[in-house]
Amino acid sequence: MLGNHSTVSEFVLTGFPGLHPQYQGLTSAVLFLVYLLTMIGNATVLFLFATDRSLHKPMYYIILNLSVCDVLFSTTTLPKIISKYWFQSGTISFTACFVQMYFVHYLGTVNSYILFLMALDRYLAICHPLRYSLVFKNSTVHILSITAWIVAKAGSLMMVIRAYPLPYCASNVISHCYCDHIGITSLACTDRASYAFPAFVNAMVMLLGPLAFIVFSYSCIIIAVLKIANVQGRLKTLSTCSGQLIIISLYYFPRCFVYLASNIGITLSADLRIVIIMLYSLVPPMINPLIYCLRAKDMRESLWKRFYRTIPPKAQVSAISD
Repeated sequence: MLGNHSTVSEFVLTGFPGLHPQYQGLTSAVLFLVYLLTMIGNATVLFLFATDRSLHKPMYYIILNLSVCDVLFSTTTLPKIISKYWFQSGTISFTACFVQMYFVHYLGTVNSYILFLMALDRYLAICHPLRYSLVFKNSTVHILSITAWIVAKAGSLMMVIRAYPLPYCASNVISHCYCDHIGITSLACTDRASYAFPAFVNAMVMLLGPLAFIVFSYSCIIIAVLKIANVQGRLKTLSTCSGQLIIISLYYFPRCFVYLASNIGITLSADLRIVIIMLYSLVPPMINPLIYCLRAKDMRESLWKRFYRTIPPKAQVSAISD
């Protein structure tokens, strides 16, 4: 009978199922370090953007959105699993688990749309440079970004609305570090096929829709670059895309693999599946700011400018003379 979930009032997150107790302290310390570096890195990006008007350009507005999304996703997922290993607090209330599930899928979808905007920016800048400044203005990015944050709500909300009323009357143990759709609905005391397939289709549309355009845009970019006669010019043009390609690869490839594996019969051990998911969930938000600051020229210059302002003049003179 649907709508009867009174027998389950909370869920238990297993974290990493095969983790030996003696390594739990180390694991929590590593996760806390990842969270701390994520916060520091993205806070640096937000600070540079807020204090340097030269960064108020379409590409950096997109990066700003990605930083906000990364901060929110890490804050949604990491504190709970850290508390599990630090304070043995692995339980999460029934409603809180669904709230976390909603934000996990919502922010993942927003991230996908933002990467789509990144690819659109590079496509217009390289393939249509004369139209770029006319078409891709700051106001355009604002409208597209707001649209991405709003449209992403639909699919995630649909998954929660369909999963919440299911009868959860058996195990309440979720083999994961956070609540997600597959982890929750697999515990339902009913056939999950009719619920899993629409969620899978939604996930594939949210992932593969933007990915299809990203593949198309970078194919066009490669063709445009090959038409450049100067080899140095080719490398310079490609270098403007290298950071984005790293970010996109880290986001899409592991996700697509896990989604497909769970739906076409490829069996992954619980430990391996969770490790892969945690890697693609937590590593990109941590290293994205490093990629921005090293690969994006304006942001790199802004960072060095702020850095040298904090160094006393005598130290700067000494460094130069050495």
